[in-house]
Amino acid sequence: MSHYRGRFAPSPTGPLHAGSMVAALASWLDARAHGGTWLVRIEDVDTPRCVPGADQVILDQLAACGLLPDEPPVWQSARGPLYQQALDTLLAAGLAYPCGCTRSDIARALAASGASKPRHGELVYPGTCRSGLHGKPPRAVRVRADGPAIHWNDRRLGPQAQPVAEAVGDFVLHRADGLWAYQLAVVVDDHLQGITDVVRGEDLADNTPRQILLQRALGYATPRYLHTPLVRDAAGEKLSKQTGATAVDVTDPLAVLTAAGEPLGVAATGATVGEWLAAAVRAWHAR
Repeated sequence: MSHYRGRFAPSPTGPLHAGSMVAALASWLDARAHGGTWLVRIEDVDTPRCVPGADQVILDQLAACGLLPDEPPVWQSARGPLYQQALDTLLAAGLAYPCGCTRSDIARALAASGASKPRHGELVYPGTCRSGLHGKPPRAVRVRADGPAIHWNDRRLGPQAQPVAEAVGDFVLHRADGLWAYQLAVVVDDHLQGITDVVRGEDLADNTPRQILLQRALGYATPRYLHTPLVRDAAGEKLSKQTGATAVDVTDPLAVLTAAGEPLGVAATGATVGEWLAAAVRAWHAR
């Protein structure tokens, strides 16, 4: 096996909450249990949603809990030229194309075909601009989601599959507002940073087939994936900043780590953060 390289990649839309701390701890533990390297990447391509200063708050929260990256963090907002290179490669190969459709155009096309089917509030793109812009100005760039269903094996969830063409359609790589789409940015960064293992929350599992499709289109290796259990509120909803999840208070880091270890099945003890983390690595390794 190549040298293990993992990462925690938070979006700075606010401080870490209990759910994101679980993902941070899991990715750190997996890297340490494999004798690997652990990185932090600030995923701030969606700039309108980012909160000024939240990136430093997140780094401070991680540091207070002893979760220190082995290399300096990187910020996606500074990596646009790298994403452009990947996009140019896909365009030159005919694997991506400009799209002039608005959301209302997509909704009308789907309704006309009788195929309107919201997927988590999103509409499956019907491929209108695959054959050209039809006189419309280009707005976004999409990838061709061709080929058979994507199959992969999640280290926790087991065998997974998704027919991307039917479930998502040709998805956006460069947005109409000029911003880079998450799917392209994360795939390029995982490749350039040599990530061998992606450990993240289960809510991101259905992004995996789109990312594997892009990896294959770009000739990149596919990392191993492990999606961790979600932390839910009293109503059973996933904890998120959108649902008002409160920031983790790191004035008692041992309590934070103990709480984060619980959904992961990691029961560790220690008088200090360092002792707790060492015990947690041993527990993770013994799983």
